[in-house]
Amino acid sequence: MDGDWDEVARIPFPPPGLRAMPTPVTVLAFDTSQELLWTGNEYGRVSSFYGTKLQPYTSFKAHNSQDGPIRQLLFNDKGVIVLGSRGVHMATRRGPPLWSIRNDDMQELRCMSFTSKGTAEILVAGEQDKMFVIDTNKGEISKQVPTEYKYAIMRRSRYICAATISGAVHIIDSLTFQVLKIWNPHTAAINDMDAQHDFIVTCGYSMRHGGNYMPDPFVNVFDLKNMVSMSPIPFPAGAAYVRMHPRMSTTSIVMSQIGQMHVVDLMNPNTSNVRQANSLSYFSMIEIASSGEAVALADGDCYIHLWGSPNKIHFAEFPTPIETADSGTEPRIDFDSPDTPLSSVGMPYYREVLLSAWPSSMVTEVGAPPIKIDPQFLATLQERDWGYFGKNTRPIRRNQAEDTRSTESPQSSLKPPKFLSEKAREAAKSPAGTPAPEEVVPEIPQVLQDTKLESLKIEVPDLYQNIEIKYSKFGIDDFDFGYFNKTQYSGLQNHIVNAYANPLLQVMHYTPLIRNIALQHAATACVDELCILCELGFLFDMLYKAEGEACQASNFTKTLSYHPEAGKLGLLEEEPHSSRTVMLQQLIRFLLRQMTQNYGNYAADSPRPGVFEELFQTSATSSIRCMNCRSETTKPDHTMVNELMYPQNKPGHRNSRVRGTTFSQVLKMSVERETTNKGWCNNCHRYQTLATRKTIHRVPNVLMLTTAINNNDHRRLWATPGWLPEEIGVIVDNGQFFCFEGEDLKLHLQRGIHNITVYSLTGLAVNIEGGQQQRSHLVAMVNIAHSAPEAPSQSQWYLFNDFYVKPIPPQEALTFNTSWKTPSVIAYQVKTANNRLDSSWKQNLDSRLLYLDLQADRPDKTYRTLERQTEPVGPNTIVAIDTEFVKISQPEVEMHSDGDSKIIRPTVHALARTSIVRGSGMDEGLPFIDDYITIKEKVVDYLTSYSGITPEDLDANMAKQRGHNLVPLKIAYKKIWILLNLGCKFLGHGLKQDFRVINIHVPKAQVIDTSDLFFIKERLRKLSLQFLAHTLLKEDIQQSTHDSIEDARTALKLYRKYQEFDEAGILDTMLQEIYAKGVASNFKPPAKVGAGASVPRTDTPPVDGASTVGPTTPSRKPVTSIGLGTPVSTPGKQFTPGKGLGLR
Repeated sequence: MDGDWDEVARIPFPPPGLRAMPTPVTVLAFDTSQELLWTGNEYGRVSSFYGTKLQPYTSFKAHNSQDGPIRQLLFNDKGVIVLGSRGVHMATRRGPPLWSIRNDDMQELRCMSFTSKGTAEILVAGEQDKMFVIDTNKGEISKQVPTEYKYAIMRRSRYICAATISGAVHIIDSLTFQVLKIWNPHTAAINDMDAQHDFIVTCGYSMRHGGNYMPDPFVNVFDLKNMVSMSPIPFPAGAAYVRMHPRMSTTSIVMSQIGQMHVVDLMNPNTSNVRQANSLSYFSMIEIASSGEAVALADGDCYIHLWGSPNKIHFAEFPTPIETADSGTEPRIDFDSPDTPLSSVGMPYYREVLLSAWPSSMVTEVGAPPIKIDPQFLATLQERDWGYFGKNTRPIRRNQAEDTRSTESPQSSLKPPKFLSEKAREAAKSPAGTPAPEEVVPEIPQVLQDTKLESLKIEVPDLYQNIEIKYSKFGIDDFDFGYFNKTQYSGLQNHIVNAYANPLLQVMHYTPLIRNIALQHAATACVDELCILCELGFLFDMLYKAEGEACQASNFTKTLSYHPEAGKLGLLEEEPHSSRTVMLQQLIRFLLRQMTQNYGNYAADSPRPGVFEELFQTSATSSIRCMNCRSETTKPDHTMVNELMYPQNKPGHRNSRVRGTTFSQVLKMSVERETTNKGWCNNCHRYQTLATRKTIHRVPNVLMLTTAINNNDHRRLWATPGWLPEEIGVIVDNGQFFCFEGEDLKLHLQRGIHNITVYSLTGLAVNIEGGQQQRSHLVAMVNIAHSAPEAPSQSQWYLFNDFYVKPIPPQEALTFNTSWKTPSVIAYQVKTANNRLDSSWKQNLDSRLLYLDLQADRPDKTYRTLERQTEPVGPNTIVAIDTEFVKISQPEVEMHSDGDSKIIRPTVHALARTSIVRGSGMDEGLPFIDDYITIKEKVVDYLTSYSGITPEDLDANMAKQRGHNLVPLKIAYKKIWILLNLGCKFLGHGLKQDFRVINIHVPKAQVIDTSDLFFIKERLRKLSLQFLAHTLLKEDIQQSTHDSIEDARTALKLYRKYQEFDEAGILDTMLQEIYAKGVASNFKPPAKVGAGASVPRTDTPPVDGASTVGPTTPSRKPVTSIGLGTPVSTPGKQFTPGKGLGLR
């Protein structure tokens, strides 16, 4: 309260009638959106006053006089909500009613409050045993809530705070309306209460001797955040009314009945600002405006006082103008003329209820919504002096009435599917294991019907909306990704960090030249930890092998986050960043620059060292000319990515220049890039106007473009039907760049005069604006036809919305929408390179890493590297694998007020150890890979009881002392990737989780999973490795600690047992016997007794939500021998983490 606060206005409260005596004010309330002060009287009339002079604005009856006084007022955008003892009424601010609700159970209503749904719903209560939940939009009672408490005052803050008639305050959940806490601030009654921010303040009465009520000389304070009482604020004058300041969270205004006002800081009650309001009688109430700049008082003489700073008093924080009555005199109605329409006679005002005043429960909706004008259609209109005109592209005739009610958008059809565990249980219960009829998902038609394009719709269609992964107690593996993809082309999961790059990765994958060079580089001996090109090669190979199964680019995004430049360029989602489309455009520039460096490191021995520049680089020379002295300088100016430039409109001119511009013209402007700006001229020795232009020498094989859409003119240009061509032709002649499309391109190809390079559109990343309901995200549109082994007869466009993959018509892919669909990154490839997939990298795969021993001088190592001459690796080679991993991120869980929880982002694991043993030969069971992996992220849980990994195992100094082969993730991953592409078969137990953490996809033909071999589908339970080892092998494993070598060997022995049972023809019998033993022992091996007893453990860590045990890191005994004889040392090099292996 500023020092110049004083009484600004004082007016008498209007009496209920012309000759009636004044009556006191029963309620005061400031409007939250307009400069209005609202009041209510004892006879059900509501009046409002405008501005600082309190000029009368509106006045209307909310209920009959018999229903008593107005109890409370609330406001929303549509109007004012009025509470009476026996009903609730809502009217516009001008007075006309919107709805009125009366109910037989409404007897003694006293208070109301908005709920968790904001102003769309209110909770009404009183001195009765029922509360009512009312939908303010529909004017209907949506719910009745029984209660044993009688409430007199309600305020809304973090919760609904309700004061009872007995002096208690109840903290009520605004969603479930359950009482969370009861606070007893006063022993007798509460006179006034307010709740704002994190505090509740009350003033009331206590019972004195003789049964008299006495005002408490203090204000009680309650902390809503910590749910505790605070020290009361003394007020010797007798606290009668209290309000929290709406803008200063710890400031309260306390007032006595004689007009003494104290402005007190709850955190420092010793300092206060005192004011005195004058009146010949007592004050009956106080109210403060939402702006905090005005206070209204009402006294016993039926006067309203307005206090504030005369210079800056206002009611609403962001006020909207009020609607005023039409000024001027109405024209005189000529009743003598027969041509005077009867509609010119105004309606009279009636004091009684008319027959036409139907209750809201009997009113039905009539009419229809207005026709929605498609912005796509508006973009095609041509401007003339008299307006706009264009072709009628709608499917109805020009003046035909349209049924707009039936064209309203239906509910989203992309409902999350049932979890795989649910489907498995239902399939097992149904006859012969067939799914229930409602669970049969119709196949997506490959031949698309010619229907209305989704891109032309005003709202974002279902197939473009952002899709979230749902998590059950079994984690992400229980989500049915196959529900969203019935094609043979794999999507990418979006639950990982930096998943915004998914569309760009899909576009690059289906551009053959990029895929070829990435796979060729990945097949080299490159061991650079930060090599982006290798990670792209690994990812492209995974997408190809997955054949429609959802993948994730976690290793790629992890490597991206390791780059020091990535954070500086704003490419990481953890950092503050701009829009995702800008991030994606920055990402493609960064990737091409890094890929060039990665390729250059291993291209020195290549017969064509400049192949990468030839692939992506637009070779040019920039000429800079001073417009004053005409001096000119030149410099090389090579670009990997061309940003599009658009023609600019001059102020005051029409945009016909932009509307008639073609894509080829924009591309020519963007490549040649003629610009004029201010710069330093070395010849003039001052800043001059400089003209810059590029001379083009050579165009690349892959033309990467960023759209740089910055305004509505650019959006309307892209929304032009057919503006983006599927093919363009480029001619470079005498340093000039010429581009052609459509009929012009066909004409130049027929003539054959110039050497023209034809480009095909392979794909584009598209930005989807989600509006208020969803955040914007990116999708990919890809023409699969250009990356198929054989060229099809027509284009095959697919939508990649993360893991949702669907075929779409070419018109759908190349149609954009000014409001929600715009392109971000575009990829063109020379047409001669279409369908040329180079698989020679498999024959040239550098496998030396498998035979390189980084610890050749250690006799205590746990593995022996393969011998190249005696142990060749090929398609018939079986290797047993097991991995251990640690937790680097806890799951992000959203807790609801009702106690339910929802996993927003699951636990993130990191690979910590990989062990691979020989699966055949004289040394069967002997490890040849046992790598510990350096982890750069912070480990939140080593999962030692499940993984056997301790902090010392991953520490560079301690690992060296223990003899661990500690290597970067890139080295460990590449060894597995080499084995995969050499055709090896991977044997293990429960490999799905291992492959997910490794981030690799192994085709089913190359997987031998013992958890699937010893499994009866109808039993719905897979057996643990520990139980199978005890039951079939009579071995107790995982006792002292987990060991990946031991687990891999055990899986290999179980596979040999499986082969024995299968050859003997007793496999089914043995499986039934194994499950019978499992049922008898609860599928656990018997616990050991004696000193050597240990707690049985599972062979994999629990999934999210299945365990509440915190991180544990017990000590672990060092492994000094593998138990299969003396290890054999092989010559090699000592490895230092972070440095190369010298394989070149």
